[in-house]
Amino acid sequence: MKMASRPHIRRYAWPAMALHWLVALLIFGLFPLGLYMSELPLSVLKLQLYAWHKWFGITVLLLVVLRLGWRAGHRPPELPASIPRWQQRVAEWLHGLLYVLILGIPLSGWMLSSAADVRVVWWGVLALPMLLPTSKPLAHALVLVHATLNYTLAALVAVHVAAALKHQFIDRDGVLSRMLPGSSR
Repeated sequence: MKMASRPHIRRYAWPAMALHWLVALLIFGLFPLGLYMSELPLSVLKLQLYAWHKWFGITVLLLVVLRLGWRAGHRPPELPASIPRWQQRVAEWLHGLLYVLILGIPLSGWMLSSAADVRVVWWGVLALPMLLPTSKPLAHALVLVHATLNYTLAALVAVHVAAALKHQFIDRDGVLSRMLPGSSR
């Protein structure tokens, strides 16, 4: 008796997978670090954590620009035809919004530092330009913008992860395996 074969699922290329998981790992570290460091009293530790947060945040910005450059020349694999068109559109919209947030969050942090008159020196080596003039009211407003963007990203990442898990364990349609390194499907 011959078993019915599952349709072949096209996977993301390894550069897309590597950039996806590296950015995800950095974001999963940066969010709790940001919460933790903002509650600390002024100290050498707090200043060092802020520096690391900025260094990794700018790294995320550069990696997502690389990812967008890669994606511009490489279409992502098609979703299975079994997924309703409205869900495919929601997925496209969600991915677009994730990219906007992942670009906007480090930029808002960099603008916040500029408005607060604190230069970002990437990895302690490369002094980045000030994006805005010094302005305490603007810096205060950007604290709220940066926090709001981060909480919005956290909510959308939760939806993204929930959708991936639904496809893996309920629908069993191979969507998650397209982005998993070493996956056979």
